[in-house]
Amino acid sequence: MPVIDLATTPLRALNQALHDAAAPGHNDTAFEVLNPRGAHAVAVGIAAPVSVDVKGSVGYYCGGMNEQARITVHGSAGPGVAENMMSGTVVIKGDASQYAGATGRGGLLVIEGNAASRCGISMKGINIVVHGNIGHMSAFMAQSGTLVVLGDAGEALGDSLYEARLFVRGAVKSLGADCIAKEMRPEHLAVLAGLLAEAGITDVKPQEFTRYGSARRLYNFDIDNADAY
Repeated sequence: MPVIDLATTPLRALNQALHDAAAPGHNDTAFEVLNPRGAHAVAVGIAAPVSVDVKGSVGYYCGGMNEQARITVHGSAGPGVAENMMSGTVVIKGDASQYAGATGRGGLLVIEGNAASRCGISMKGINIVVHGNIGHMSAFMAQSGTLVVLGDAGEALGDSLYEARLFVRGAVKSLGADCIAKEMRPEHLAVLAGLLAEAGITDVKPQEFTRYGSARRLYNFDIDNADAY
């Protein structure tokens, strides 16, 4: 297993090695990254089914555009972790700063601590599981995918939501425009149970969550309101 120490190796060399793992005949399937020391853009743009263990905290955009890889950060992450992720898994053992999982199109992001504001903003298919709390304006304009929060949510949850599914176990400070509480049907319990299991959470029941979703009033044209457009 290659061990790359960012105290002595340039970040560009690390990311190049991770990109090279997608080349035919490449045999490295696991990487360890030492001394990230809050570096930005660690392990971005990977397009291979490799595992990357980052031993420490990272800065902006760690795991961005990830495709297939499993990235584990043994620390906290700065803004935009797993931004525009396509597939694979990103696990943050600590906290995540603002807009975690922004615009993500697929894969699973697990934050074992808390997430700051705008978690899951404009998500487009990604699944996000947060063990702790999330900040204000989370899931703003979220289009598809699922956000699961075991703790509390801040103000304006799901503002201008499209068809993403939100499950919150704790309290919600306020709901954003067009976001409402919805019935938890058997199919939603099944989806939630699967995501909890995938995130390694075994001591929480899906029945403990409230589902939130779009009231579908903002993005539909209504001829009776034509003068308002």
